[in-house]
Amino acid sequence: MPGPYVIAAAPVDGSGRTGAPLYLPEAELSWRFSRSSGPGGQHVNTSDSRVELSLDLAATAALPEELRERALQRLAGRLRGGVLTVRVSTFRSQWRNREEAARRMAALLADAVAPPPRARRSRRVSRGSNERRLRQKKARGDVKRGRAGDGWD
Repeated sequence: MPGPYVIAAAPVDGSGRTGAPLYLPEAELSWRFSRSSGPGGQHVNTSDSRVELSLDLAATAALPEELRERALQRLAGRLRGGVLTVRVSTFRSQWRNREEAARRMAALLADAVAPPPRARRSRRVSRGSNERRLRQKKARGDVKRGRAGDGWD
């Protein structure tokens, strides 16, 4: 699959505007192929249909510094030595597995470089939640009043 891969059209500055698409050059991607488990018929023991797609995220020049740092932080649990690897053996065809690996890598990176969600600003408490709170307070007060009792004599 020659050519660069579009990974995201994410805004770089956290604004609502979409920036220019980000591309991963083919030279920065590393493909490995191996035999896959699962169905394959007579061809199963001779074809290397499982695909591993790797990207050295720590050293890539495809991402601006800010986005690379954000991606490294968000994908820290998936990285081995700064390298992000996606393994796919879903399909019997190596070509389809390559396409799926590229799609998954793009989705992972797009999520990782997306700007953080805007902080929720607290607003006035809704009428329904206020009424629920008051009903719960009233019920709790009734329980406590019921415990008081007028004595046993």
